[in-house]
Amino acid sequence: MSDQQPAPHPDPMTAAPVAYVTPRAGGVSDAYRRWAGILLGLAIALGALMVVAFLASVVLLVVADRDTGNAAYGYLALILWVVIAAALPLLIALAVPGAVMTQRVRQQRRAPHTGAPDARTEGAHPDGTLTTEHTP
Repeated sequence: MSDQQPAPHPDPMTAAPVAYVTPRAGGVSDAYRRWAGILLGLAIALGALMVVAFLASVVLLVVADRDTGNAAYGYLALILWVVIAAALPLLIALAVPGAVMTQRVRQQRRAPHTGAPDARTEGAHPDGTLTTEHTP
């Protein structure tokens, strides 16, 4: 058996702590912009179809109420209401991400790109330590 002791493992907490910095949103790609427009456009189209379906169901109910021979139109109106109720979660699933993505694209366009250094590495040396002095 050897008289040598194994080398001590370095403590992971001995390194200089890195200051917490709020993460910045990355750049918005062309594909991201495209998908934001697609999702928002689909949400608008689905919403318009739902409005048309609702108006058609009201017309069908009015026609069904006028004459007892046209009672089947009332059932068609009920079917349209079921379709509208089933399409509502899909509308929400398209509209919410589309609106959030579109808002992010607009914020990215408004924010000027200054090319300032990242706050996480602004005072860092190549060895990973941070400086505390402030330079004007």
